[in-house]
Amino acid sequence: IDHTAIQQRARMLDIRLRIEEEAEEYLAMFKDPHFGYGKNVNPCLDCRIHRLCKAALIMKQEGASFIATGEVVGQRPMSQRRDCLDIIDKRTGLRGLLLRPLSAGLLRPTIPEENGWVDRKKLLSIAGRGRKDQIAYAKLHGLSYPSPGGGCTLTSEQTMRRFDDLMRFMPDFSLSDFKLIAYGRHFRFAPSVRFVVARDDTENGILEKLQLPDDFALTTADVPGPLGILRGTASHEEIEKACRLIVRYSKARLQPRARVSISRQGTVSTVSVKPAVDEECEAWRI
Repeated sequence: IDHTAIQQRARMLDIRLRIEEEAEEYLAMFKDPHFGYGKNVNPCLDCRIHRLCKAALIMKQEGASFIATGEVVGQRPMSQRRDCLDIIDKRTGLRGLLLRPLSAGLLRPTIPEENGWVDRKKLLSIAGRGRKDQIAYAKLHGLSYPSPGGGCTLTSEQTMRRFDDLMRFMPDFSLSDFKLIAYGRHFRFAPSVRFVVARDDTENGILEKLQLPDDFALTTADVPGPLGILRGTASHEEIEKACRLIVRYSKARLQPRARVSISRQGTVSTVSVKPAVDEECEAWRI
């Protein structure tokens, strides 16, 4: 949801950027992936197929001739093995139209190469999980690049715990519920009441976009602090717990009490609470 980095790179390369947010059809795929999940809750192969099918539609809309990706043979164990690349080509209907420039020298020539639209001699033959060849290529051509660490949040154990929590207490979860598992600190006060606290200002903006009309939005009233989204039919006691967590993760954490602003459906109220203690945070944390 935070597109800043990709927007900066598109400007640097003078490339027109089109951003497509995932919608309900992605959620349907995620809940029942044909090829299953990886180690945690990562439906890598189904996700790749889903996104490239969407890219195929955009290719036709834009009048483009083929699609290029950053895939590397053997880099991702569930979606970039050589046999997986063949499955992707077949199930997306893009056989011959998917160019993988970083590994093209190791793969069959595609239509863009056979037709001379792309010079195959200039394409690379990178394979494996390392990044040294990509980094060397970027340095050679003066290209900036993000840290090669990290990866899809669905591969993390923390995300798996949050997803398991959703499936246990809210098996018919919405797209907003699903997107929330990637951000913030998560707490559960009751089977139907979940609270998410942003970790920084970027996440404040993301949580604001994911807020639903019936959610409670909580912020500290007098000092800088995070945005918190309280979702579910919360009691007064559970709202107070959420307020105390907001204070705990704000600049008022060392004060005996602080005021918290609570907003819901255009109605705003303010309460004064003491910050939550670490033992309470851990007891409520998902």
